[in-house]
Amino acid sequence: QVQLVESGGGLVQPGGSLRLSCTASGTIFSIYALAWYRQAPGKQRELVATISRGGSINYADSVKGRFAISRDNAKNTLYLQMNSLKPEDTAVYYCNAHRPFDEYDSWGQGTQVTVSS
Repeated sequence: QVQLVESGGGLVQPGGSLRLSCTASGTIFSIYALAWYRQAPGKQRELVATISRGGSINYADSVKGRFAISRDNAKNTLYLQMNSLKPEDTAVYYCNAHRPFDEYDSWGQGTQVTVSS
């Protein structure tokens, strides 16, 4: 079992920045593929960014060039640097850890990001 805890959300003005963190406990962090998802009110949860065990990265088109995902296996922490934030980035952001060999998934509780003037 892996427990994930997100932090770093909040209220920010359009054009501003936030850095989300997701800290894991109870596991060997490096064996997991990691991702950030988000869910806006009334919408389905959508994939924002992924980072593989080997460090390969992919982004949703809507955040390319603005967001950066990274991981620090020594600190058991996943990050999402969000720049040039837009009102449409407003959502609850969730981190996900996926263990490929048995398809195990774990989710954090989510952190609210609100972009508004």
